[in-house]
Amino acid sequence: MPKIKTHSGAKKRFKVSKNGKVMRAHANKSHILTKKNTKRLRNLRKTSVADKSNEKQLKRLVPYK
Repeated sequence: MPKIKTHSGAKKRFKVSKNGKVMRAHANKSHILTKKNTKRLRNLRKTSVADKSNEKQLKRLVPYK
């Protein structure tokens, strides 16, 4: 079997945890940060788990990560 090419956009945005869950960053962290309070920004730094409905497709896009 030939190797699968990794999707270069997905490899920058997602990673697979040791348990096999797809991790993603939170949205709303790029600009207009002055009106968002510190607690909200601190929680947006953390990663979260991608939705289960997208998991199969995301694992296909990032096969070796």
